[in-house]
Amino acid sequence: MSDTHRRLTGLVRQRLFWPVLILVVLLVSNLFFTPSFFSITVRDGHLYGSLIDILRASTPLVLVAVGMTVVIATGGIDLSVGSVMAISGALACLHISGLADQNSVGGVLFAVALALGLSVLLGLWNGTLVAAIGIQPIIATLILMVAGRGLAQLITDGQIINVNSAPYKVIGAGYALTLPVSVLIVVAVVAAAALLIRRSALGMLVESVGGNPTASRLAGIRARQLVILAYVFAGLCAGIAGLIFSSNVSSADGNNAGNLIELDAILAVVIGGTALTGGRFSLAGSVIGAVIIKALDITIYTIGIPSQANLLFKAVVVIVLCLAQSSAFRARLAGITRRGGPARPPGSPPGSPPGKRPDGAGGGLPQQAGPTVSAEAEVRA
Repeated sequence: MSDTHRRLTGLVRQRLFWPVLILVVLLVSNLFFTPSFFSITVRDGHLYGSLIDILRASTPLVLVAVGMTVVIATGGIDLSVGSVMAISGALACLHISGLADQNSVGGVLFAVALALGLSVLLGLWNGTLVAAIGIQPIIATLILMVAGRGLAQLITDGQIINVNSAPYKVIGAGYALTLPVSVLIVVAVVAAAALLIRRSALGMLVESVGGNPTASRLAGIRARQLVILAYVFAGLCAGIAGLIFSSNVSSADGNNAGNLIELDAILAVVIGGTALTGGRFSLAGSVIGAVIIKALDITIYTIGIPSQANLLFKAVVVIVLCLAQSSAFRARLAGITRRGGPARPPGSPPGSPPGKRPDGAGGGLPQQAGPTVSAEAEVRA
């Protein structure tokens, strides 16, 4: 095997190779329909362009996917992140709308702290149900998924709360250092999580709890605290995502904010190469998976897919993405392509034609000697 072939094989086996390749293919495909897709301009000191739009639109999903990744790594799942998003945005907007001066920085910071504090408590609630009481993760978080949506509607009284606060608007629609503030917030959260989890023993402990809970317990690892911490982190990420979402539209909608984002987050985690069975995980892969989903949404509009066929087109593309990432599927496809015809019988020497037996008997159906002998015996009788 040559060095080039060995390097290519090693590159293909990298966990992030296929997600990055899929993202590049999606972005390049937009170039055929919009020649200026990759152009980025500077207006009033801010960067504008389709790529910047994809990054800004991906920010809530990236945060939710990162939190979901840590929960899935412990062997659990969190279906309540969309409801936590709605609660976070609703509580912040409710407090800001009641301020005498909505442009008060102190009042906005208190509203943000209030929303994030409640999000952490909701994550603690999920973790306690799963780790301390022993309820299955999908059931425990399904409770908050339903109850949390109702809580968000109670906070907003079933109405959309509109706010007119310039400091709050900065979180989701502001710019700093020529980039959207929401992108900078996500970069800071992901970098802090990566440093805390991947640059310490915490990530290895999380993987051990998700990969083999019994072995980790016998090894003395405090699995219960780690699982609770994972759900708290997911709740915090969902709370920040809710603030970004509501700030971008300057309103809180308890009915639609974060609706079904948990499914997109799970899909982003899967595309990123993290197994739903727990254990090994990839934060970078989940980030790329979330960006892929948003790039796919924008590609659908760029190509001009009819609105009634959007979900079907998205499902087909996701199936192709998952198959392309499956090593078993690729191996089977490579085997079919390599044979290119009928399968060679076992034991055939290399170079012999397909269907040719080693004894030179030729191809075709095997001769049925048994029934022939029986027929001759009947004739003699």
